[in-house]
Amino acid sequence: MLLAAAVAMLVGGLHAEERVDLSMTSRIRQEAFAKSQVMPLLEGLTEDIGPRLTNSPSMAKANAWTRSKFNEWGLSNVHDEALVEPFGRGWEFRSASAEMLSPRAFPLHALPKAWTPGTTGPVEGEAIAAKLESKADLDKFKGKLKGKIVFIADARAYKPGEKADWHREDDKSLADMQSLAVPADQTPEAKEEARERRRKRMEFAPMLNEFLVSEGALAAVSPSGWDNGILLVSGGGSRKAGESVGMPTLAMSAEHYNTVMRALDRKAPVRLRVNVDANFTSDTDQPAYNTIAEIPGSGAHRDEVVIIGAHMDSWHAGTGAADNGAGVAVMMEAMRILKAVGARPDRTIRIVLWTGEEQGLLGSADYVSRHFGKFAEPTDPKEKALPAFLRTTRGKLEPAKDYGKVAAYFNLDNGGGKIRGVYAQQNMAVTPIFEAWLKPFNDVGATIVTQRDTGSTDHVSFDRVGLPGFQFVQDDLDYFTNVHHSDLDVLDHIVPEDLKQASAIVASFAYNAAMRQEKLPRKAVLED
Repeated sequence: MLLAAAVAMLVGGLHAEERVDLSMTSRIRQEAFAKSQVMPLLEGLTEDIGPRLTNSPSMAKANAWTRSKFNEWGLSNVHDEALVEPFGRGWEFRSASAEMLSPRAFPLHALPKAWTPGTTGPVEGEAIAAKLESKADLDKFKGKLKGKIVFIADARAYKPGEKADWHREDDKSLADMQSLAVPADQTPEAKEEARERRRKRMEFAPMLNEFLVSEGALAAVSPSGWDNGILLVSGGGSRKAGESVGMPTLAMSAEHYNTVMRALDRKAPVRLRVNVDANFTSDTDQPAYNTIAEIPGSGAHRDEVVIIGAHMDSWHAGTGAADNGAGVAVMMEAMRILKAVGARPDRTIRIVLWTGEEQGLLGSADYVSRHFGKFAEPTDPKEKALPAFLRTTRGKLEPAKDYGKVAAYFNLDNGGGKIRGVYAQQNMAVTPIFEAWLKPFNDVGATIVTQRDTGSTDHVSFDRVGLPGFQFVQDDLDYFTNVHHSDLDVLDHIVPEDLKQASAIVASFAYNAAMRQEKLPRKAVLED
């Protein structure tokens, strides 16, 4: 009994060591819940500025607008930082339409892919089904596409949704999320096969662009990846100066795409009219910019930094409200809250709003490699010629001078749902710390710390080099059923109360990390 009591006291003492300033937490909550500015921030970013394709004029406006807000709030070191490698050319579109003229008049729901040219006025032509996925396909259709509007993929059968459009986590799903499946081994052959498929897709895209131009096609159309009239739209053509941008290229709602394909299957003469008003905004490759601001540290650890971030770029079909205007607004609001409550952090708290996340975490990867560390370039010329995500090895970690100064990085980028906890990225040492930080927010639904990894957003740039980078667990809402990268990514799909809750938690996490005696524990770096 004495031993059990001693163990209980020891465990209690270990948890008690993680101190949380409840007075400051209360002030943060009051500011976030009663005086919130998160929705006006999101409205300014999405309703006034609109979608923010990387290097577009709207992205430049967003960089300037966020800087003005940071200066207005009295933040320090407000500036934009260009990526080392030029991103490419800017692009924008103003309008697009597609119509079936025969066998009957019918409006078609379609939008242009980014970095593809406009039509310079309406163009009319016969539709042709030409599945183009390989060099052999190009040879098959050589000499057959002049003056045609090319439907470059098969029709796709409609698949009814198997889960609810709208989802909030419940006790069971949150409990399930705290379990971790041990990963199965993947054979070297399977890894190489997957890598080869991606490499071939990358090589084929410019080949297809050049082929369509040389064959004299008028436009190209592909089906949206989602059903129910939702347009899933990303990039096409090329953003790089000197590379072929191909044809005017549109993504069409799957049901309308299938309507055209069925008419072609019946051998009906299908004539279409397409009009896309789009253009490149520069003739040469231009740099892209991250936007940065700080609340300076005022204590013994002022040269160390806690970073919060979200990506400001978006795709162009909607207004980028959920992906990732919501994350940007929450991170901005967290900084505003900390200034409003008079926080004087020991460490510097820095916000970075990333560019180029949608093109492969470009902004955060550049920032981390420049300031904190990167893996050595491969010596094999073939490996070096590949993008980093296709390489089979990544070499030895080369820390930069500020590698040891990062206390923590916190990211928000899974839509507008409230925070339910945090992914620990298999960093078990942070679990009791985060549990203590979340406890004051258990009453508003934030309860779990899961060891699971989550990927595909900017905390990965930190985590992969051994820095403590984390993404919050969020309610899905309809992010992965209706909104993500689609024309429905607009303000209507945002829940204001969820963003208020998230803003309070982010501000609290940033403050706790900045005031903690030690930096957050780090994982070992896995090197090949």
